[in-house]
Amino acid sequence: MRWILVLFLCISSTIFAQQITVYDGETGKEIEAVALYNSDKTISAVTDENGKVDISDFKKGIIYFSHVSYAEFSTSKSLILQNDNVVYLSKESEQLDEVVVSVFKSNAKTNRIAEQIEILNTKEIQKLSPQTSADVLEIIPGIRVQRSQLGGGSPVLRGMESNRVLLVVDGVRMNNAIYRKGHLQNSITVAPNMLDRTEVVFGPSSVIYGSDALGGAIHYYTKTPKLSKDKEVKGSFFSRFSTVNDERTNQASIELRFPKWASFTSVSHSDFGDLQMGENRSHGFEDWGKVFYYSENLNGNYNPNPTLNTDLGVQRNTGYNQTDILQKFYVPLSRNTDLKVNVQYSTSSDIPRFDRMTELTDETDPSSLKFAEWYYGPQERLLISPQLTINPKKKWLNEGTFTLAYQNVRESRIQRRFGSLERSYREEEVDIYSLNGDFSVALAKNRNLGYGFEVAYNDVNSNSFGKELNIVNNQITGFSNDFAVQSRYPDGGSSYLSSALYANYRQDITKKSTLNFGMRLTNTQLRAKWIDNTFITLPDSDISLANTALTATVGYVYKPARSWQFNAVLSSGFRSPNIDDVGKIREKSNRLTIPNVDLRPEHAYNAEIGVEKYFNKRKFRIGANVYYMLLSNYIYRDAINDPGLSLVYDGETFTTANQQILANVNRGNAYVTGFTVNYQGKLHKNWMTSGSITYTQGRTFDTDEPMSSIPPLFGNFDVNYVNDNVEAGVNFRFNATKNIEDFNINEGIDNHELTPIVDATATEDINKFYGSPSWATVAIHSAYKINSNFKLQGRLSNIFDKHYREFASGLSAPGRNLSLSVIANF
Repeated sequence: MRWILVLFLCISSTIFAQQITVYDGETGKEIEAVALYNSDKTISAVTDENGKVDISDFKKGIIYFSHVSYAEFSTSKSLILQNDNVVYLSKESEQLDEVVVSVFKSNAKTNRIAEQIEILNTKEIQKLSPQTSADVLEIIPGIRVQRSQLGGGSPVLRGMESNRVLLVVDGVRMNNAIYRKGHLQNSITVAPNMLDRTEVVFGPSSVIYGSDALGGAIHYYTKTPKLSKDKEVKGSFFSRFSTVNDERTNQASIELRFPKWASFTSVSHSDFGDLQMGENRSHGFEDWGKVFYYSENLNGNYNPNPTLNTDLGVQRNTGYNQTDILQKFYVPLSRNTDLKVNVQYSTSSDIPRFDRMTELTDETDPSSLKFAEWYYGPQERLLISPQLTINPKKKWLNEGTFTLAYQNVRESRIQRRFGSLERSYREEEVDIYSLNGDFSVALAKNRNLGYGFEVAYNDVNSNSFGKELNIVNNQITGFSNDFAVQSRYPDGGSSYLSSALYANYRQDITKKSTLNFGMRLTNTQLRAKWIDNTFITLPDSDISLANTALTATVGYVYKPARSWQFNAVLSSGFRSPNIDDVGKIREKSNRLTIPNVDLRPEHAYNAEIGVEKYFNKRKFRIGANVYYMLLSNYIYRDAINDPGLSLVYDGETFTTANQQILANVNRGNAYVTGFTVNYQGKLHKNWMTSGSITYTQGRTFDTDEPMSSIPPLFGNFDVNYVNDNVEAGVNFRFNATKNIEDFNINEGIDNHELTPIVDATATEDINKFYGSPSWATVAIHSAYKINSNFKLQGRLSNIFDKHYREFASGLSAPGRNLSLSVIANF
């Protein structure tokens, strides 16, 4: 009997040892309904509601794991048993088409999506060592980033910029009612080392995201804590120093992992000094970008005159600092219900607006600076967002997510001219309340239906005032003599309400083809009220605008063979005018923009095709996307036709006779077309490479002008080596020339006046300025893993110290830069 009992215990132990658990690699939660099978699919099994499955029927060899929400994974049975009978599934895979994306608000593998998608994961972000999240975006194929100051970064997708590109963080739209048409800096309010990944979908994406996503949607996903059956405390520390702007960044994170809840806390602080530009002026323009005089009127100092810049390589008044905080809680409320609570806070110091602080009142006199002060006050963003995920597994609802969010955004603009003690303040505060419901159901094995709703309410408050400085011994000691200042937005308050319903259907028609179809109905309500008419009087000081749009997308994926994939997309999008479009009053380059309460939505109609060819067992890919987008009723900033109109703004008079007064207006039709060719994959066991080339062109049909925000041909190429302890690589980036004839001169967004001067005596700008010169840079990077806890990283950018400017930027790009980082995990 004793031997029988021992034999029974041994058999039971063996069987028990072959029961494994499959976990989500991102959250640490068990995964139900994961399909397991062997190479010839003669043996199969499925995980239960606790993520457990018995693999005793599987013999020696490879076991494959498959789930619609995760990349396919394979490993040997022996390795699973050695790893404590645990398997983790993730969204990443060596087979590029197996990567799972969430950018469409439901998990889908890229081989079922027709749109152009780009993904940047946390490993790639860490390798690039970006100073801001805008630096993260500029290395993604198909994206360019414009900068008017160091503390900024305005992404351009397919010739669309600012409020025509949608920014989303953890399922919550960042775009608010005062996102402007020009250039934005909001993309930097998420610290790059807090990002788990960044997903970008190109082209009109209004079916999923509603208004604003004409060029595409950029979705930031921040890191999420994991559950653990064992109590664990994980910590990390990151520190970096960069020579080009004396950058000092420090970030500390701590993660608490428990079976019933988890927490992730991260705090990042970056301090940036003045930016050094490149010295190698191979473009041939010796004085371009140099600032011969600058203002010493920041941080409480007072100097009545501009100061001579003794180091022309330094762009004075570009430094600032920023602090970012992320707190996340993850609590499984039940087997089928999860709660995530997401709190984010970002704030900065004052950020000098470099391009405005270099404006001259006399172009022939480099000391005739216009502004003694022009800076943004602290840029603050607060997000509080609880998110509830449910998995009821009903016929009409398989899984769903409710995302409730409150955001508070504060920004301000402070300016004062040389020769004046009067400082003007314009302060904006936006409270955004939003609720999203996103649901999906599997109608059959190869058919999925997604549907949902969105409600977002923006409450905008705009305040303005002026104060006269009191000066003692060249120090600002206080203020006196308050005076009236025109507010940037309606001073009586304004609001913007958006509500929408959408549905998205995906079906595998055959094993080789997938059809996607979606529709969205959106309604927007705008209200605004002006009280003070001291400077500008409108025909109607209390306005209400309502717009409704129905948009649709059809996508088709065809895979004639395992190594080929063809995509086709027809889509429509729209952008409803927001408070900035309708009610903004501001001055730039001696031109005054005033409100237009009759503005209507602009619409986009897009057609694109894509092709992808895979090699090396689908670990290497070459792809191309070509698109054509027609814009209807496009919004354009133009001089108004009102003879005799004269307005005073900040003590300066503007008239229509000199075409100094502008407004946003609706025009007829315009087009944007272009292509992106890219490749990605393994060259050999430890060698990876990637690269892309993007071309964009756009013109108006009604006036035959170039569209604004169209970058020149650009691209980048990388080759990287990775093994267990060492990483190294080289990066090449380039931009082609953009001639002045291809700039939109009238609208002013392209900043043509900041390009090199070729003929100072010319009376027309098209003959006076050169345009954007071509440039190319080379960078190298390396990292060494000392042990499992410590890693050293270095990057040398712009090795040849080239001087250049990104298209439409008011700031010269960084010169040669050595960046050194230390990463510690414990």
